[in-house]
Amino acid sequence: MCTVIVRTGDPLTLMGVRDEFADRPWEGPGEHWPDHPGVAGGRDLKAGGTWLAVAPATRRAAALLNGRGAHAPDKIRVSRGDLPLRALAEGGLPAGDLSVYDPFHLVLADPSGARLWSWDGVRQAATTLPEGVSVIVNSGMDPDDPRVIAQRPRFAATDDWWSLTGDPHSAEPGALILRHVLPDGRVFASLSVTMVTLSADAVTTEFGDLTGRIGSQA
Repeated sequence: MCTVIVRTGDPLTLMGVRDEFADRPWEGPGEHWPDHPGVAGGRDLKAGGTWLAVAPATRRAAALLNGRGAHAPDKIRVSRGDLPLRALAEGGLPAGDLSVYDPFHLVLADPSGARLWSWDGVRQAATTLPEGVSVIVNSGMDPDDPRVIAQRPRFAATDDWWSLTGDPHSAEPGALILRHVLPDGRVFASLSVTMVTLSADAVTTEFGDLTGRIGSQA
């Protein structure tokens, strides 16, 4: 997950755009985790975790982004994909030793607001997202990031967030829907979009699979 957009208020709206290698296997939203009954989200088939999940019973949604910093040692590294599932269950940053995880940003939202926890491999930071629209990227709530500069005004100016996901895939630094071809020919691109709305009496989820729009490697 490389971009998360949150708008506080009633309802709270959270959108996640997942950027990943196109050849990494995954499956769309479902209740994939028996240890977390009632929780639904997309599942990464390589590591088994998720980038965004929703717990309707508790009106919570959690989203994960890769961060920047010092990676965990190979011998103790644990996939970050369990963090959204654990955050939904625990109602906050999961307890335990964060040094087993590579850097991350974790967003947990409910109708009352949203919190962001960031881990850079050395230090952990937490903040409550401000009122209005926030855009979180791999560098966190970074006002100088080209994607934040380009996209925050667009999302703040409309209630029709889903229409913005119709942008074509692009290699431009500020693009919402991106596509890069690496020197080895692999494609790194926006693969899916999930939008969740949370209110006191309803949770709704919309999901879009973007893989059909990525195109060939050339």
